[in-house]
Amino acid sequence: MKGAVFVALAATIGNFLQGWDNATIAGAIVYIKEDLDLDSTIEGLVVAMSLIGATVITTCSGPISDWLGRRPMLIMSSLLYFVGGLVMLWSPNVYVLCLGRLLDGFGIGLAVTLVPLYISETAPADTRGSLNTLPQFTGSGGMFLSYCMIFGMSLSASPSWRIMLGVLSIPSVIYFVFTVFFLPESPRWLVSKGKMTEAKHVLQRLRGREDVSGELALLVEGLGIGGETSIEEYMIGPADEADEQEPTSEKGRIKLYGPEEGLSWVARPVPGQSSLALISRQGTMTNQNVPLMDPLVTLFGSVHEKLPETGSMKSMLFPNFGSMFSTTADPHVKDEEWDEENMQREEGEDYASEAGGGDSDENLHSPLISRQTTSIEKEMGPPASHGSILSMRRHSSLMQGTGEQVGSTGIGGGWQLAWKWTEREGEDGKKEGGFKRIYLHEEGVPGSRRGSLVSLPGVDVPAEDEFVPAAALVSQPALYSKELNDQHPLGPAMVHPSETASKGPIWTALLEPGVKHALFVGMGIQLLQQFSGINGVLYYTPQILEEAGVEDLLSDLGLSSESASFLISAFTTFLMLPCIAVGMRLVDSTGRRMLLLTTIPVLIVTLAVLVIVELIGSSSVASSLIATICVVVYFCSFMTAYGPIPNILCSEIFPTRVRGLCITICALVFWLGDIIVTDTLPVLLDSIGLAGIFGIYAAVCVVSWVFVFLKVPETKGMPLEVITEFFSVGAKQIATAKTE
Repeated sequence: MKGAVFVALAATIGNFLQGWDNATIAGAIVYIKEDLDLDSTIEGLVVAMSLIGATVITTCSGPISDWLGRRPMLIMSSLLYFVGGLVMLWSPNVYVLCLGRLLDGFGIGLAVTLVPLYISETAPADTRGSLNTLPQFTGSGGMFLSYCMIFGMSLSASPSWRIMLGVLSIPSVIYFVFTVFFLPESPRWLVSKGKMTEAKHVLQRLRGREDVSGELALLVEGLGIGGETSIEEYMIGPADEADEQEPTSEKGRIKLYGPEEGLSWVARPVPGQSSLALISRQGTMTNQNVPLMDPLVTLFGSVHEKLPETGSMKSMLFPNFGSMFSTTADPHVKDEEWDEENMQREEGEDYASEAGGGDSDENLHSPLISRQTTSIEKEMGPPASHGSILSMRRHSSLMQGTGEQVGSTGIGGGWQLAWKWTEREGEDGKKEGGFKRIYLHEEGVPGSRRGSLVSLPGVDVPAEDEFVPAAALVSQPALYSKELNDQHPLGPAMVHPSETASKGPIWTALLEPGVKHALFVGMGIQLLQQFSGINGVLYYTPQILEEAGVEDLLSDLGLSSESASFLISAFTTFLMLPCIAVGMRLVDSTGRRMLLLTTIPVLIVTLAVLVIVELIGSSSVASSLIATICVVVYFCSFMTAYGPIPNILCSEIFPTRVRGLCITICALVFWLGDIIVTDTLPVLLDSIGLAGIFGIYAAVCVVSWVFVFLKVPETKGMPLEVITEFFSVGAKQIATAKTE
């Protein structure tokens, strides 16, 4: 955890610089227009150049980060901040100043787009939301400190706007040092490029433990996009004596062995549960009766509704399960054997396959799941079932008879990752095998029947009739080639991740139903956030504080109007910090969706009150006080949830191989919405006034609440790969239901 927190803090220095720049230009422009004698058009251009630069760089930042990596792009961001600050410090005229602002905007665009993505890919599922709120917190902190600096400089006889803008280069050097020497590359990106050894080392550093094999397997599974996924249900409980003596007596069962001798579990599929029936059955009665409710929202919600009462984010299905990656036959087998950079491969060579020869562990070494060939297998050759004994560590031995074989490992958030080998008879009467991946999640059961199931082995062994229901997402593994079936592989043979990644940019993947559905959610929440009123309230704040007499009070203290304005802005941004901290604390416990549904109504009420205050037109102290309270409450509510959560959601809902591209699309929508709102605000002020503007913002907030309620699922505590799998299966089932 310490490693993940440190990396997140270091990455968010880029957002700190963004907030610093936004506040600095707001204060420096007062002196720039006097010094360079700018008209209103050029003044607006100077301010907007960073926004233009951020929008332009956003169009390509995601695909380039998918190609080169996240870390190089963050290093580039720090360099652009540094160079932009130096250019603004030197700028002899407005043209050079605009160039510096453009370079600065490039750095802002890279940081704002990629830092949430980077944090999501490095943070544990249980704390991902909290860590991904840090960009909002550090950005607001940068604004506060910048306003404090400008306020201090405004007290001097001749404030220098060049120094105000050029100071940006100093913290950008710190950002550069951290990105170069302390930030590792995203482990998910490394896995997507086949750099397994480096990915393992990064995960070990981030998690602070040696055994990261479960998460490494999860990252590999995350390379898949789409695929045929079904939702199934299992009953998991202790194996009885008959199971111990005859493990293959019943087809369709999966046997799971615990860490101690004599302790084992049996998973029995529950028949007759179709995917759509499961979605309908698991949703709340409230959601089922709501028109237009997205079944995907119900499906996600069912996961959180069915959590065991203990509330633990750790997996409870199979306590103490460890690594699937180690082989007992050869403890010296290293990940380097499957690392792209250390393998010499001939064209057409197959991984982990029987074709090509021998039964030795060296020839049969599976990239992800190490196996141990038994003496019986060596004597008899590959069994008809094409099954094998999966080699586990002492604390996670897991095997099944001829029917199905499963290896399992915890992946966080109460989820287990498992694989099984299943068979069926083909048309020609021959047995055909298939390798399936399973994401298992324990559902809540009555407390009287739960205690022993979540206890450590050797404490309270459950009775024979105690079974735990578990939902399962069953699909094709990301790296399992169907062509390998014809080669009769021994065990779970997989292709190399680099072969999957070498298929190139996946623009066509944007048409995959799950990706399209996620894009709709991401783009919608970003656009609605921009039109929810934050820019208008920021614009209005100095005016209502002035009407409340705050500026007169500061003037009586000897402050100029500019200094008083900067101090008021510093106070306003300071209010954001504790509110974001509250959101940081709640986002992983209360959840993203619930926070939005709770705080957006507060935005609606405060905006409606501001509309009434403006329509009344009273200049009394009471009206000013009410308006001030509304603005403060609006700020607090917005920064607690609607400010950070859209970026958090967008960094969670897309598959690994297109995450950068999809986040680019969502970020582009964000910047375009920002430009539209900023440019239309003066026009709307002249035409419909503040009352009309706040009325529009209130209406947009109502639409936002409806959109979140109907379309935005709850993603707290879920591994990224499971989230994208849910989007995939849910979207396809919705499409199927529409055609029936």
